[in-house]
Amino acid sequence: MPDSWVNSAERTGSDLHLELSRTGSRRAALIAALRDAVRSGRLAPGTRLPPYRSLAADLGLARNTVADAYAELVAEGWLTARQGSGTRVAERAAPPRPARVPVRVPVRTPGQGQGPGQGPARPAHDLRQGVPDASSFPRTAWLASARRALAAAPHSVFGPGDPQGRIELRTALADYLARARGVHTDPERIVICSGFAHALRLLFGGGVLGGPLAVESYGLGFHRSLLDAAGVRTLPLALDDHGARTEELAGLGRRVQAALLTPAHQFPTGGPLRPERRAAVVNWARAHGALVLEDDYDGEFRYDREPLGAVQGLDPDHVLHLGSVSKSLSPAVRLGWMVLPERLVDPVLAAKGEREAWAGVLDQLTLADFIESGSYDRHVRRMRRRYRDRRDRLVTTLAARAPHIEVTGIAAGLHAVLRLPPGTERSTVKAATWQGVALDGLAVFRHPDATMPAPDGLVVGYAAAPDHAYGAAVDALCRALPPR
Repeated sequence: MPDSWVNSAERTGSDLHLELSRTGSRRAALIAALRDAVRSGRLAPGTRLPPYRSLAADLGLARNTVADAYAELVAEGWLTARQGSGTRVAERAAPPRPARVPVRVPVRTPGQGQGPGQGPARPAHDLRQGVPDASSFPRTAWLASARRALAAAPHSVFGPGDPQGRIELRTALADYLARARGVHTDPERIVICSGFAHALRLLFGGGVLGGPLAVESYGLGFHRSLLDAAGVRTLPLALDDHGARTEELAGLGRRVQAALLTPAHQFPTGGPLRPERRAAVVNWARAHGALVLEDDYDGEFRYDREPLGAVQGLDPDHVLHLGSVSKSLSPAVRLGWMVLPERLVDPVLAAKGEREAWAGVLDQLTLADFIESGSYDRHVRRMRRRYRDRRDRLVTTLAARAPHIEVTGIAAGLHAVLRLPPGTERSTVKAATWQGVALDGLAVFRHPDATMPAPDGLVVGYAAAPDHAYGAAVDALCRALPPR
């Protein structure tokens, strides 16, 4: 069998793609192709070229042809050749590039578009909700977990992924969720996904569940858009300081077969679902053969007391628990989980497909080690203290500089809601934009069919800004608030 390009003994050094003209001599064609690659910038100054033997084997040329071409280009100044350094592209003065006209990028917040020239080009202060402090990502501990996970990984890890998720992560999550969130499950009832949005796509876009779906009157419009795209109608439940008015579910009868709630910390208004309403929603699900979808998006972060346990612990057969690390760790780690009633595991896996296409297997193994080593608990405790201090600083500053602005909701999560005087929300959001502050008004989270009163407010995230920038961000926010 003739030697192939892959197996050639001449294959050393780096690959170099060249298109040779079919006219004229091969030497002239090679010289022209190399000149063009250097002139166009595809071969940058200092780039080391393959040894002439290797390039000759790649292009099917005689070694002397390539050696002569290299020598010609060295003589012309296109290339340099030094003993021990090989042949490289010569350092040349680059031609001046045309000046770039800076593009003005307006600030955009959910549901609020801005035209050109409105507000500063980029926000100087990041007070967006739902964004953790990126500077606090535990790089050293994560890297240590990645190294341990990779060293211990079986060869099967590098094949097609299991759509249910690696057993190592599902086992670690089952233990952690039971201990920290009061979830009752086992690894076989957990399906790994890439986050909450992916879970919604699988459950409703995959045909596992259908609508209508009862939801809270305030929530992320992005999630409603996903449900709309899946043809699922959403029916809003009213809210108060104690979370969703779950007693309204009884009036819906069998019109809905599922309810999506944020019981630990209603998003974004901030109230926890009170105990009697937790019991009521579970009783409703049992009586109607329905499901409760529990979005536990920031359940670990409670500052005034121990975090409330998950509603799933009350009835694992009627409550579907959904979580991710996007708030506790980073949205860059695209991992989440669904803790399912046993009867839904197979339908969800059928919707997901035969191979894992979303959640990276190596990240799954790293997260499993991160949890089992105790690093995840240590990180959560550290961030809990940091976010509590930031919330306290926000409340204290407002009490001193804007005492007429009320901070509502419990001390939890990564954001707070500021209640504004009636009729001032839009102007305050605009004023914040001019102060260079990125944040959201409360109205953009309101369900379009909600009938409950619509208070004016701001949703202020206190996690995204790094420590050194947080004080300036709060000062800029105070300058944007309406006077008494």
